[in-house]
Formats: sequence, C-alpha cells, structure tokens
Amino acid sequence: MEKLSYKDSGVDIAEGNALVEDLKDLAQSTFNANVLGGIGSFSGAYKIPNGYKEPVILAATDGVGTKLRLAIDWGILENVGIDLVAMCVNDLICNFATPLFFLDYYATGKLNKTKALEVIKGITKGCLEAECALIGGESAEMPGMYQKEDFDLAGFAVGIAEKEKVERENSIKVGDILVALPSNGIHSNGYSLVRKIIAEHRINLESNFNGKTLIEELLEPTKIYVKTFKAIEHKIKALAHITGGGLIENIPRILPYDVDAIIEEQKIQTLPIFEWLTKYVEDSDKYQTFNMGVGMVLVCDCKEANALAKICNGYILGEIKQGSKRVKFA
Repeated sequence: MEKLSYKDSGVDIAEGNALVEDLKDLAQSTFNANVLGGIGSFSGAYKIPNGYKEPVILAATDGVGTKLRLAIDWGILENVGIDLVAMCVNDLICNFATPLFFLDYYATGKLNKTKALEVIKGITKGCLEAECALIGGESAEMPGMYQKEDFDLAGFAVGIAEKEKVERENSIKVGDILVALPSNGIHSNGYSLVRKIIAEHRINLESNFNGKTLIEELLEPTKIYVKTFKAIEHKIKALAHITGGGLIENIPRILPYDVDAIIEEQKIQTLPIFEWLTKYVEDSDKYQTFNMGVGMVLVCDCKEANALAKICNGYILGEIKQGSKRVKFA
C-alpha cells in the first residue's frame, strides 16, 4: 500500500513556514511600545494603553468581498490588503474607538508565498495608515475548499474607547449638519454588481479611464479615515461608514428615532467611476449599493460644520430634520 504525505494532499507546510518567516519584518514595522513579544506565538499580546479612566475594548471584523475576484484575476493584490484593514478600522471609529491592533486570516487552495506576501504588504500599509499594530494572523492551505491559488481574506480589528463615550446618549438633533468625507472610489462594496456589469457588457478592463486602466480604477483601495477621526472626534456627534447598503442604510444606524437625514442630492460630489457605473444600474440601486463618492458621513452642530468640513477635506451634504430615522433626498 502506497503511503501518502501531507504534501501529497496539497498542503505544503514548508511554504507556510517560509511565509511566516518572510512576513515577520513586515508585521514588526507596525509595532509600537504596547506590543508584547513578536510574531509566531499562539496569540498576539498587546498592553492596554495608559490614560483611560474606564477603558472599553471594541472589536470589528470584515472581509473584502468579491473585489478579491478581480484582484486575483488581474494579479493586483497589494490593494486588497489595504481594503481589509480599512473595512475593519473604519467601522471601529464609528463607535469612537481608537484602533489598537489588527489580525488577518488568509485561506487559499494552494499557498503561493509571493502572492500572499503582496497581500500582507498591503495589510501592513493599511495598519500603518490606521496607526494600529499587526500582531498576528493565520494562513490556511485548504485544497478542495478553494480552487488552485484562489484565496479569501478576513480581518479583525480591536480598538479602545472610554466607557462614557460608548454609552453616551445620542445627541443628534434637528438642525445638526451632515458632512460628507469623500471616498477613494467604490471601496469594497457592490463588486458582485460591478462584475455582472463587466460580464454582461463585455467591458475591456484595460481601456483608459482618466489616465489609468479601468481595472486600476476598480481596484483603488478603500480610504482609511482613522487619522481624520482622531483630529475631529471631540467635535462630532456621530460618524457613519458608508459600506454595503450605501447612504440609505448606513446613515440611519446613527440616527435617533425622531429625526431624518435630509441629503441635498446635487451636493454629492460623485466620482467619475460612479458616473460610469450608474449608466448600467437601476436608479434604486445607486444609493443602496454604492457609496457614490461618499466614504463617511459625520454629524455635527451647525456651528462646527464649515470648520469641520475644511479640516476633513469634506463638504456639507445636508441636515437633520424632524422625522422617523430615515434618509431622504432633497
């Protein structure tokens, strides 16, 4: 009877061990004084920062979705690492949490160390931009679950906030102002529809789009708003990350039950990629699938709005009026 090795089943332990060795320097470039130990143990350790009266730990997890399909097919892998971090840390700051550290999970049919490192380089860049440490992760080679070198990503971010901030009453009231923070593009939502459009209309992704190829535009990474949040957190009442569900579903998550968010549609600074996309999309999907150029929406007192918009490189999008926790367009 022929005996089999683990490698015969499609799992290459040596390649996985080599990946861990090669990524250690990348991870360590994100470390700060609160990181205890290094990469390679069974878990990562992080010391609670000083200066908090009643620290509360918050956590967020997300992936990149079917944007990965385009990235894998075209071999443009670093940006999806940035996307992975962004989708998690941008959620954390909506609960007024400062990101502390990040972990990733990389699952593939056949591990290619070079390609995995490209992704992790992007994760490292994202962590540096978000000012959080990459303290661990996991790679899994799973033949039979994933085809060949296809892979999936998951990210996990942990942040910290004062308990009084987490439990504070919602102070949004009639007369407050909505300020839009621009996105880099589509970010990481709606790509199943994007890919359907490409397939149905046989669109050439190597065609020119505003000075670069269309595929490069489609794979523009999600903007990370952590530094902006840190600069303005004491002046804002709420912050909404415009992800899946668009403006219509995400803004109500921060509203009290007795108000509406009134958006002046003509004020939305729609990016060229959305002008292109919406030629192929039902009007009902525009604001419920895509961010339409708005990556974040903050709510602030009317007296702070103009100054905050300038600080954030944003713009006034609308205002809060009496209502029932909905988004309306004017």
